[in-house]
Amino acid sequence: MRLKVHAGAREDRLEKRAESAYEIWVKAPAERRLANAAALGLLARELGCPTKCLRLVKGSTSPSKIVQRMGGSK
Repeated sequence: MRLKVHAGAREDRLEKRAESAYEIWVKAPAERRLANAAALGLLARELGCPTKCLRLVKGSTSPSKIVQRMGGSK
C-alpha cells in the first residue's frame, strides 16, 4: 500500500485515495518515528487489523511510504 503522511496536522485523519493508496494526517511530529507510528495505527484501525500486521517497507524518513500488510486480507 502507498501512503502519503502529513505530520504535525491539526487532527488525525485518513482518506482512501485508491484501492491501495491512502493519505494520512497525524498530530504527531515527524521526530523519533512518532508520525510513522501514529499513521500505522490509523491505517491498522481502518483495515481492522492490529498494528503489528503492518510493516513499513520503504520511506521511514519520507512523507511517501510503502507499507505491507502481513497475513490475511480483510
